[in-house]
Amino acid sequence: MRGERLLRAGDRFAVRPGLVSRLVAPGFRTMLDRVDRGLETGSLRAHLPDGTTRTLGGRQPGFDVEIWLQDWRALLRLATGGSIGWFQAWEAGEWEADDKVALFALFTANARTLGDTARSSGPARWATKLAHRLNRNSRAGAARNIAAHYDLGNDFYAAWLDSSMSYSSALAFGEDGLEAAQRRKQDAIADRLGAPQTVLEIGCGWGSLAQRLAQDGARVKAISLSEEQLRWGREHNRHAIDYALQDYRDVEGSFDAIASVEMVEALGRENWPVFMDCIARHLKPGGRAAIQYISMADDLFETYAASVDFIQAYIFPGGLLIKSSEFRELAEERGLQWRDEQRFGADYAETLRCWRENFERAVAQSRLPKGFDQRFVRLWTYYLCYCEAGFRAGTIDVHQVTLTRN
Repeated sequence: MRGERLLRAGDRFAVRPGLVSRLVAPGFRTMLDRVDRGLETGSLRAHLPDGTTRTLGGRQPGFDVEIWLQDWRALLRLATGGSIGWFQAWEAGEWEADDKVALFALFTANARTLGDTARSSGPARWATKLAHRLNRNSRAGAARNIAAHYDLGNDFYAAWLDSSMSYSSALAFGEDGLEAAQRRKQDAIADRLGAPQTVLEIGCGWGSLAQRLAQDGARVKAISLSEEQLRWGREHNRHAIDYALQDYRDVEGSFDAIASVEMVEALGRENWPVFMDCIARHLKPGGRAAIQYISMADDLFETYAASVDFIQAYIFPGGLLIKSSEFRELAEERGLQWRDEQRFGADYAETLRCWRENFERAVAQSRLPKGFDQRFVRLWTYYLCYCEAGFRAGTIDVHQVTLTRN
């Protein structure tokens, strides 16, 4: 089955509460009390397994959600496995909500006051950290991690992305929709780079940005670790672009400009300095680099990085969002000036909403390629809801920034 590599990788993090949850069910009232105290904004109307209903929060405006808790084991999975356990509880039919995006956004918006209430704890936390270490981004590990996600198949991504095959946030949504907003994102990147003769694109996706830069006359070297993406780029290449299956750590030469759009989230924190070394080493004096990246709020980052979440377990093995202040410091230590930073998280929320609606439409119309079973479809729908919620809540953001080398 296609997509099984991601499912198997995620299942290594499985939380299996067993029958013990029925014996300790009274203790879940205490957990609900903690959730109630931690919901500073918004509310959760919970229908509980014993037939009672309880409203948590409701003190200030925010996201309002109704949830049906079918089994106490869902709370045990949440308490021990955090967001990984919560997904596994949903997959097992132990809870359902009237609006999953709003539910995830409710918890994310209150992350500071909820503390560790909805994060993995105890032996499960250490077990998931150990399993996550198997996804470290060595050269071989990075290739495996990228292939697990991006080599699901070009026919799969073509079923729900726009025609440019852009798999990153669009910019400045308007009535003209997703594809036009994706063009505005690419135009913004091109404007940041000026009029370079040579460009290195690190993590080129399916090649739409490389083609946008090449049509302005630049000679573009576009690198990726995804064979599927490179094949698409070469087949749909309308310009002279040098596509290469290459790790950014193995690049040679110097360039007038460097572009990288939402690639750095795949690096892992230990490789952030290596990435900045690459930019400083290969950017010509006076050159510009345009970086688009996704960040976790600085004050939440250390807690986030100390455990493994649903996205790292099931969707992006080896991934980690960026701590923006640390990322900037690493750039400036290498003589790269940090300029013209723009944040546009609301546009990413809209991008994800469009992708989710496109994906659900493709499923309903039987346009997904063969090989993806119902379990994978549910996983992917959950993933798109989960990510949209982070941007709706504002704890996750997307940035564009220009780095210049004097």
